[in-house]
Amino acid sequence: MDNKLIAEMLDEIADMLSLEEKPTTRFEIRAYKKASLNIATMQEPIEEVYQNGGAKALMEIPGIGKGIAGNIEEFIKTGKMKKYSDLKKKYPVNMKELTSIQGIGAKKAILLYRNLKVKDIKTLKDALKLHKVKELPGFGEKSEESIEKGLAMYEAEKGRMLLGEALPEAESIIKKLTASGLVENAIVAGSSRRMRETVGDLDILAISKTPDKAMEFFAGMDNVSDVILKGPTKTTVRLKIGLNCDFRVLEPKSFGAGVQYFTGSRDHNIQVRTIAVKNGYKLNEYGLFDNNGNIITSEREESIYEELGMQWMPPEMREARGEVKLSLEHRIPRLVELGDIKGDLHSHTKETDGSNSLEEMVGAAIESGFEYLAVTNHTKSLKIARGMDDKQFIKFFEKIDRINEKVSGKITVLKGAEVDILKNGELDLSNKTLKEMDCAVCAVHSFFNMNEEEMTARVIKAMESGLVNVLAHPTGRLIKERQGYRINIEKIADAAERNNVALEINSWPDRLDLNDTNILLASKFNVMFSIDTDSHSTSNFRFIRYGVGTARRGWLKKESVVNAMGVKDLLKKFGK
Repeated sequence: MDNKLIAEMLDEIADMLSLEEKPTTRFEIRAYKKASLNIATMQEPIEEVYQNGGAKALMEIPGIGKGIAGNIEEFIKTGKMKKYSDLKKKYPVNMKELTSIQGIGAKKAILLYRNLKVKDIKTLKDALKLHKVKELPGFGEKSEESIEKGLAMYEAEKGRMLLGEALPEAESIIKKLTASGLVENAIVAGSSRRMRETVGDLDILAISKTPDKAMEFFAGMDNVSDVILKGPTKTTVRLKIGLNCDFRVLEPKSFGAGVQYFTGSRDHNIQVRTIAVKNGYKLNEYGLFDNNGNIITSEREESIYEELGMQWMPPEMREARGEVKLSLEHRIPRLVELGDIKGDLHSHTKETDGSNSLEEMVGAAIESGFEYLAVTNHTKSLKIARGMDDKQFIKFFEKIDRINEKVSGKITVLKGAEVDILKNGELDLSNKTLKEMDCAVCAVHSFFNMNEEEMTARVIKAMESGLVNVLAHPTGRLIKERQGYRINIEKIADAAERNNVALEINSWPDRLDLNDTNILLASKFNVMFSIDTDSHSTSNFRFIRYGVGTARRGWLKKESVVNAMGVKDLLKKFGK
């Protein structure tokens, strides 16, 4: 039983509760959503939490009260959750599937079911094919078109999993393999090593003196649901999380060549093999060979590139986007690394939609090794997140002053906000309040359907206010759920450069916004970037690795990352 399953059930309960018309439901929905988020981002298996401390231990998880703890306890004990089952009888719709489609929320899903008997993707396709959706009240032609686009995106991403879900699973498997003593040098390869935002399957490579025993151990792990193929040096399994995983045992003498080959990407490998052929060599997963079949090198990945007159490059760059030419010219940049990040400029506390107190978030930031943390709660227009008004922020800043006195020398807590950019480009707080801040983050949370020209002008107006320091999640996309709004990244980058505003790379696994393509596009300008976690709980600070991975895919150097600066230089950069 994994955290993801329980988190999804609680999230679906929240969606179904949103259809109930009771005064207390609003608070219940928020509770279930918060509990779902916290469980989904926990590192410790929730079943272990319960086994070690019962329902009382479950209630120590932020956002979980007595009722939700009881539901989880019931599911752990019996495999059933009455609240979930009762709501499913009332609303027999695959809410998770339908609400994954852009343009369909919980209420629209139920309208589709009540009017057209749409209860899953198959029946939605049937309704769209007959163009019945646009005839429903509250939908219309544009809504039908939006759902069709959302369905196409869903189909394109089907079978792929967020990197933030897949990579920890791969690392868990490697940890178990290594602890078994049966393998050495175990490494994750493929798109996970390249830090792609979604993963279609997992590739794990290792060296073993007893490959048959290693294969047996791998096939029998509790992560595995089915064994698809089992051989002496390669086994393919279906994991319980819903991905296939290939495990290969390589010969020590060809390990480097295997790592290079199985890391990919396919197009990158084709370009490298072409260079090998031009030099009179042959390159495959076993090594680099001359025309007589004599091995030139194979044990180290770096040596493969060296023998071809190339500079080794980080895996994140290997997407055939010009890195091979740079490598031949020995101009591969030193990319930003996780250890370069000195602080986080985007986080939330329970005053709005966070799960933890200011004190808890600051403590977790210290444990994460940050030198500073900007606390950036939502502003009043975002009612769903219980956004704060000017008076509430000024009062909250007094609280930050007090905690800074307590933690002096350990971390600096910066006053901030994630201030809404309103439809007309105005900001959701007074100038006076914004001037009190060390780090004002601005973001779009509404009116996503504006055309590109209008949205671009709206965001630029906010940046030109001279009152904001970071543009958060600049395209508003949610991977596998929602395409970004239409916005001209080059114009945004130009405005960011002119107005000394950093563009955020949001590390939340289903955002990673800006993505690598847009980072490369924006990097044509002399613009700074901020790699932030958007943490809503203490466990979210670990997401920073995904933001750094995305930055590396966009070829970013440390010098281009504003929160790789120390706090004094950062505040000077922001004019504070």
